Amino acid sequence: MNSWERVSDPDDPRRCQHVRPTIGQCWFVRVPGGQYCLPHGGIRQIEKQKRQEMRNYRLSKYKARAEELGNSTHISSLKDEVAILRILIEEKINFCQDTQQLLLMSGPLSDLIMKCTVIVEKCHKLDAKLGNLLDRERVVIFAQTLIEIIGDYVEEEQLDEISTKITKSLAAL
Repeated sequence: MNSWERVSDPDDPRRCQHVRPTIGQCWFVRVPGGQYCLPHGGIRQIEKQKRQEMRNYRLSKYKARAEELGNSTHISSLKDEVAILRILIEEKINFCQDTQQLLLMSGPLSDLIMKCTVIVEKCHKLDAKLGNLLDRERVVIFAQTLIEIIGDYVEEEQLDEISTKITKSLAAL
């Protein structure tokens, strides 16, 4: 569209709606979807439309994703929720261009981090309750059983070396 295109007919529906008391209504073509031509504020209308379209796009994109997540049969644990919160934290940090933006984002970031901490603690308690965690004693028992199994297939001197390496690795935990 030519920003300086004039209408020839005074009743043209594309005519800019700007009116000056001494001259009358503007004779330029208004921007598509707006009321004014570019010189009389149409550029602001175009920018506003673009921002609104981008906002609508983002909202619809996340709405669709939220529906996917809500209907998914694969999301059944708190660990998935922790992953989502960590992605949100990462996105907020990546959004920051400088230290000032990071400081401005500190409130929402700390809120997300606190929520993540709470869910991680709940996951840990739930795993402990369900017996999904290996405490040190269980790991030592498993290592002894593993060495006994390996002992059925290797010679005594190799078994001693394997046992020593496993014991050292357990001590490092």
